[in-house]
Amino acid sequence: MVCIGSLLRALVLRAAASSAGRRQGPRVLCGRAADVRVTPRHGYGWRGLRAVAGRMMLDSSDPASPAAAEAGQVQPQRRAAGAVPQAHDGGYASGGWEREDGKLSCGYSSFRGKRATMEDFYDVKLTEIDGQAVSLFGVFDGHGGSRAAEYLKEHLFENLLKHPEFLTDTKLAISETYQKTDTDFLESESSAFRDDGSTASTAVLVGDHLYVANVGDSRAVISKAGKAMALSEDHKPNRIDERKRIENAGGIVIWAGTWRVGGVLAMSRAFGNRLLKPYVVAEPEIQEEQINGDLECLVLASDGLWDVVENEEAVSLGKSEDAAESAARKLTEIAYSRGSADNITCIVVQFHHDKTG
Repeated sequence: MVCIGSLLRALVLRAAASSAGRRQGPRVLCGRAADVRVTPRHGYGWRGLRAVAGRMMLDSSDPASPAAAEAGQVQPQRRAAGAVPQAHDGGYASGGWEREDGKLSCGYSSFRGKRATMEDFYDVKLTEIDGQAVSLFGVFDGHGGSRAAEYLKEHLFENLLKHPEFLTDTKLAISETYQKTDTDFLESESSAFRDDGSTASTAVLVGDHLYVANVGDSRAVISKAGKAMALSEDHKPNRIDERKRIENAGGIVIWAGTWRVGGVLAMSRAFGNRLLKPYVVAEPEIQEEQINGDLECLVLASDGLWDVVENEEAVSLGKSEDAAESAARKLTEIAYSRGSADNITCIVVQFHHDKTG
């Protein structure tokens, strides 16, 4: 049996060795044809994009892109990096970036794993608003289908950046954007004969502030002064406060193999899930952290990772690897090797406070 870790590393190295900035023909990966484009990062202060598999999607928030121009979204005060490839075509994707001043690096890894379908999506953006650099990272774990998670990848950060209070009251902007995006998604799916949903675990860096928002059971953990600290608490129906909120709204929480809202959903907050409104809501819990020398790394991941990897282990590996992408890949491989039965997606952000511009 081929070692999955060796296979994934070989795929990454092969893609990284490809010449950047040119279209390649279809390549076969994990038994499927994958349309791969390896392109350098354009935009504010990033370098070093590497793509393994998946289709490189044009980011309409990039004012240099044709899609943005056609949509009338060209705004000189905002510059954004392009989109990242998703894992859906070949089942696996990874990549990494480093800011030009060396103070921040990011890596992601996403793997279909043992599931027949891929319902995880993720998003990484670097945007400049009125001269201020803003970084956005998100993991979206779909259930009952992939449409809700895909919708969040396409719209959540785009909506957030348009919020008039984004810079002046970031927490309010995040809370309102989460809930508006949920409403927009439900309206867009009003005629569809499906009722899927998604988690969202996001981190937004604005200046020297980090805002982590969570809906569902994806999770965000930081390493601060050498200690692991969860910046989100999983939204489970048996959480005392969550159960009380659900019951006050007229819902029920019952045991059906695990605690479930209405005997159906094993999480108490999510985007989508029309039939479980108003018990299952998309109102995020938000934590704020000052970015200083104590903050070493951040790990965002779907529960495919957290089911088998402890918080302490995740951030320990996240800060010990020289490259954030390598840390993300290793975490994905570890989760798979330990028997995770779910899709596995994680983003690792490393802070390098000792670097000079």
